[in-house]
Amino acid sequence: MLDVFFSVKHLLKFEQIRIDNVIFALHYRVTRVVLVALSLLVSCKQYFGDPIDCIVDQINSRTIDMFCWIQSTYTVPALAGALVGEEVAHPGVANYIAPLVDDESHQYVIRHHKYYQWVALVLFLQSCMFYVPRYIWKCWEGGRVKGLVNVLNLPALRPDLKQERVRVIVDYFGRNFHRHNLYAYQFFLCELLNFTNVVGQFYLTESFLGHGFNGYGPRVVQYAQQDPARGLDPKDEVFPKVAKCTFHKFGSSGTIMRHDAICVLPLNILNEKIYVSLWFWLLALALISGCGLLYRMATFAHKIRPLILRARSRLASKDKVEAIVQRCRIGDWFILSLLAKNMDPFMFRDFINDLSPKLLKKEHYS
Repeated sequence: MLDVFFSVKHLLKFEQIRIDNVIFALHYRVTRVVLVALSLLVSCKQYFGDPIDCIVDQINSRTIDMFCWIQSTYTVPALAGALVGEEVAHPGVANYIAPLVDDESHQYVIRHHKYYQWVALVLFLQSCMFYVPRYIWKCWEGGRVKGLVNVLNLPALRPDLKQERVRVIVDYFGRNFHRHNLYAYQFFLCELLNFTNVVGQFYLTESFLGHGFNGYGPRVVQYAQQDPARGLDPKDEVFPKVAKCTFHKFGSSGTIMRHDAICVLPLNILNEKIYVSLWFWLLALALISGCGLLYRMATFAHKIRPLILRARSRLASKDKVEAIVQRCRIGDWFILSLLAKNMDPFMFRDFINDLSPKLLKKEHYS
């Protein structure tokens, strides 16, 4: 089973130049890799056997297995908590003639389970969704930070090469000062897309599972804290291990014959654990991303920016950092913070020392 996870380890590779932050990486790196690994794990037949195995008389087992896998199975949610062995054969598996009808429609209340054929594919598509904001940001960013930093993230560098690269960045800022707002707003938009995506995953998964996901995590925890012999197990309601499937065929006389098959769904043992873990992870990720957006809103305050940049450039002069930030717009400050994150601290100190008089001179002439 470890082979499945080792096959996606290349997705965890770290880049030398960082153009985002930790919260951003939780989306496109951690969550994406976990979802890809789970998608591969669900599709590995050797670990869990056949995804469905149905029992019915007078019909070839391969035929009924294929039909029920394609057509979907069903259970009776109202009987998921019934007494097994006396009232029902398995949780939610009732006789077709059971007197369970809806008061308004007078129809048998059953829930069809159509999701299990698509779990691996949907998990993979969700992993792609978590990478979309990262892909958009990389396209918009265009390698700007990497081009500016170049070799200045290395601690050992020839003095002449260091001076040349620092002069290039200083000249760049002299020419493009106050022209980085669009660059910053594009990143902020991608942060908002991350938050929107993780919240939207709740609604997507809720629809995919047939309206049983939004409260799934707390219900599982609540059930685990009570007596298992009492109450309804939400895992059996959303992810039944045994369900029913109805197959019709013509008899020898031409009449339509009905066959009720009982199907075992071994993959739901894994699915129930995947989605309860996914519920809590998505909740945590949504809360962390929400806090990240609050932090981003705080950076629009002029008094906050010098504190953040000083924390990332402790070797640089406090007065020079504050003097530069006071003249910066939000975009200039943002790209400075990215440079501070990627450059060697001594290199960034020299860059600040050279940039400060240049900006003062430019302000004097303007």
